[in-house]
Amino acid sequence: MKKYKPTTPGRRHGMIEDFSSLDKKRPEKSLVIKLKRRAGRSRQGKITVRHKGGGAKRLYRIIDFAQRKLDIPAKVIALEYDPNRTAFIALIEYSDGVKKYILAPQGLNKGDTIITSETAELKPGNRTILKSIPIGMDIYNIELQPRGGGKLVKTAGSSAKVLGNDEKYVHIKMPSGELRKLHQECFASIGALSRPEHRYISIGNAGRARHMGRRPTVRGSAMNPHDHPHGGGEGRTGIGLKYPKTPWGKPALGKKTRRRKHTNIFIIKRRSK
Repeated sequence: MKKYKPTTPGRRHGMIEDFSSLDKKRPEKSLVIKLKRRAGRSRQGKITVRHKGGGAKRLYRIIDFAQRKLDIPAKVIALEYDPNRTAFIALIEYSDGVKKYILAPQGLNKGDTIITSETAELKPGNRTILKSIPIGMDIYNIELQPRGGGKLVKTAGSSAKVLGNDEKYVHIKMPSGELRKLHQECFASIGALSRPEHRYISIGNAGRARHMGRRPTVRGSAMNPHDHPHGGGEGRTGIGLKYPKTPWGKPALGKKTRRRKHTNIFIIKRRSK
């Protein structure tokens, strides 16, 4: 981590990461696409997601979350920064000449060789099925269904842990603390994702947030009553409600919003909070 000198009030608390270990190169041309940024708006131009808009232009890197090329070794050509996600990415080249971007784990270095196989060696970056992974091993980019591509644990510094086996299923402890069953034929990558220090970044000032595409957020208690349920009152008053509400009057802060009830049978223990 690098901390700015307090030359201005905005710089005083600003903090950035040291990217000296990454390759300073343009992204692979065949693995990027241009995405139109909608700034939180629908096709009709109405705001459907608040606090989004502006920001620096960026190309989208096509990440291979599935890594379906089995038993073909790949060499790590470069480690790169991706503006579209929190973790770093790695550019790999398979022995047949195909290049792909993958999520980079901690401990993966330029020049390393990785492989996707049911009998792969248990080292960072390799990918194998859950029943081949021993108890206590850290994993990331996990499939929810066999051959469905990585869906779980893909943010910077995160990892899940294998806890045990139960017939056709493997018990996994998620980063949230949830205990879950996954089919033993699902693939997962070995290790923990790169950039664990991302959680300690302090943006420092509002301008830097705007460059990231974040528009200002206003507290509900600072609004008028017709703009927000928390608004109104003289001076600093409480919200005057039994529980906090969203701007549209729905329960907020603690209300359970889980909709995929059909997968509840695979959850052994819900997250504690």
